[in-house]
Amino acid sequence: MMKKLEDYVMSIPDFPEPGIIFRDVTTILQDADGLGLAIDSLRAMVKDLEYDLIVGPESRGFIFGVPVAYAEHKGFVPVRKKGKLPRETVSAEYDLEYGKAEIEIHKDAIAPGQRVVIIDDLIATGGTTKAMIDLIERLGGQVVKACFVMELAGLKGRELLTDCPVESAIIYEGK
Repeated sequence: MMKKLEDYVMSIPDFPEPGIIFRDVTTILQDADGLGLAIDSLRAMVKDLEYDLIVGPESRGFIFGVPVAYAEHKGFVPVRKKGKLPRETVSAEYDLEYGKAEIEIHKDAIAPGQRVVIIDDLIATGGTTKAMIDLIERLGGQVVKACFVMELAGLKGRELLTDCPVESAIIYEGK
């Protein structure tokens, strides 16, 4: 019997704190069938979409975005933590559960009018994705879809992305 993608996710109770169930994506990655299923699921999400580039955040967005970009013959643009990119960048700050973070993209990575798909492993609160959308739009790009391997629906991240279609391969109702 064929396993479903969620069968490859290990759930760890009470991590990082009591009451939280941590959904571990590394168990998808370490199984060839699980990894293939994840990439195929993401590819299915973009198959009938018109777009120019895939953008993914450090680090798991790289892991899932690059194979999709390769298979779909699209370019891949990395979004990195502040201070990691060598050329001129634009940056966006966003809120974390405890504090703030900042991400950057090369200023010349997206040309005005380019249609962009965001790929990442997880959408939780939506803060990182919203910051990426802001960066892409500041460069003149248009985000046509955000695709995720997993979604923690209880954290309502999708609600922050009101102007962007969102699709997730696995949706967990809790946090």
